[in-house]
Amino acid sequence: MLVLEMGAELTLRTQMRQATAVVDLGNGHRIGLLGSSTIAGIHAVAAREVALAIVNPSATLTLAYRGTGPFDGPLALRTIAVIPSRDEYIFAVHPRTGLHSFAEIAAKRPALRIGVRGDRQHSLHFMLDDIMRANGFTRADVAAWGGEFRYEGRAPDPDSANFRALVDGSLDALWEEGADTWVGAALDAGMTILSLAEPAVTQLEALGYRRSVIPHARYTGLPHDVLTIDFSGWPLFVHAELPDADVGAICAALAGCVGRIPWQEDAPLSLARMCRNAPDAPYDVPLHPAAERIWSELGVI
Repeated sequence: MLVLEMGAELTLRTQMRQATAVVDLGNGHRIGLLGSSTIAGIHAVAAREVALAIVNPSATLTLAYRGTGPFDGPLALRTIAVIPSRDEYIFAVHPRTGLHSFAEIAAKRPALRIGVRGDRQHSLHFMLDDIMRANGFTRADVAAWGGEFRYEGRAPDPDSANFRALVDGSLDALWEEGADTWVGAALDAGMTILSLAEPAVTQLEALGYRRSVIPHARYTGLPHDVLTIDFSGWPLFVHAELPDADVGAICAALAGCVGRIPWQEDAPLSLARMCRNAPDAPYDVPLHPAAERIWSELGVI
């Protein structure tokens, strides 16, 4: 208990928030838990190296379940619950680029210095590859046009180096998530948020992505609603063949700690919020049958 409590305290410290948490419970019947924002947990659960993992966004788990995107074939994964987290993929550019939509990039071939997440294993990167392909260009094309990707930093906020670089012109673009923490400030600074075109979004939906709209009503600095790709949800998931007894233990543990789980709202999180298909908690991968039975018995679905 001491080690688990210390691990929680370290993870909640600002400098540790990008860490991967691995818990290995022995006692002769091993249950491994892995927390990460990368696809490492997906491969670990599929290989049965751990019993449960968590990933962001929900679309990552959907692609693995379907065998699309970075996955060579469908993986036998099932959902336990989803931590709600409303978010979008944001394509911000400096106004001097003259860009007003993402589709213009392939046509104009600008030399862009693009800020992206420093962790190259983050889901942001394979999602960006799919989004660029749907719009007719690749990372290699960006380099051929004289541009570059700068793999620096964390999720942006108004005090982060990558955000400041966009505003002061050291970057031409910042393509990131965490919309609520920086989009308003970017608009106040005169930055442009690019919209995706309908044909590209339809193509991405066929892979398993969800569309999302950033409404003008949320950010008055937006001249119009912006169509983009959803980045919502932190699904907890297991192997489809994980024994019911293990799933039952996991569900009981989740029910016992749900009120202490950090999430985007100030009120305590509840099982009911984690077990319903909602815009901030997308359910595109079925529940494990044992979890579905347990949540039904508890009346949360």
